[in-house]
Amino acid sequence: MPHPTPSPTPPTSPTATVVVLGAGSGSRVGAGVNKVLLPLAGRPVLAWSVLTALATPGVGRVLVVARADELDEVAEALAPHLPLDDAGADDEGRGRPEVGLVAGGATRHASEARALRSLAADVEAGRTDLVVVHDGARPLAPAALFTAVLETARSSGGALPGAPVAGVLTRGLQQVPDALVGVQTPQAFRAGPLLEAYRRADDDGFEGTDTAACFSRYADLPVVAVASGPTNLKVTWPEDLALAEELLGRTGSLPGGSLSER
Repeated sequence: MPHPTPSPTPPTSPTATVVVLGAGSGSRVGAGVNKVLLPLAGRPVLAWSVLTALATPGVGRVLVVARADELDEVAEALAPHLPLDDAGADDEGRGRPEVGLVAGGATRHASEARALRSLAADVEAGRTDLVVVHDGARPLAPAALFTAVLETARSSGGALPGAPVAGVLTRGLQQVPDALVGVQTPQAFRAGPLLEAYRRADDDGFEGTDTAACFSRYADLPVVAVASGPTNLKVTWPEDLALAEELLGRTGSLPGGSLSER
């Protein structure tokens, strides 16, 4: 799985790139390895997101961000689960999306910035028109959710999944209003404005808590929420991994969608 390189010839139309963040750790989940490399229903946690991105229409590249000292380990973990060849062109003559690796930074924002720098040539040449950023620790996000944020970002500028947060109490043990929404990934954005936002953030020394925070600060475009749900969980604690395993069941199906081997 080589490091990404610009396409030698432009495709017939721009495509989306999905950036999958996997440069975290397994400290809170209680693992001695990066949590995205933990097994989940026969695959590493990270592989579920990568395969879903590959199965999403309109995606031309998947870029996995890993810690510099784990690039080889991540490549070896993913390799058995990726398509074996480049056959299977779509209706517009494009083959399967390529998968690349890039070293992340010390923070989430720094990892996102490094990924965007590696995509800059394709964005500026018009080969990539949308960028999706997804947490590799959210293995159950279905392709339908990727499609929803892509379509919304194309029309509005940016999109993110939101799910109602239930049962939340304030410090004074008062119930939080039902309108509270938890922000998830995948988050999608028009590629040009996103690249420019991160360049301006770098100049200012600004670091956002997620991609939408940086885009909202520097891009003069709205970020629209699309409906999601609690099954798009993030593996943070040991019980999250157990719940994800239970939700996947024995069939390997994603809640609210399906994923077949490509």
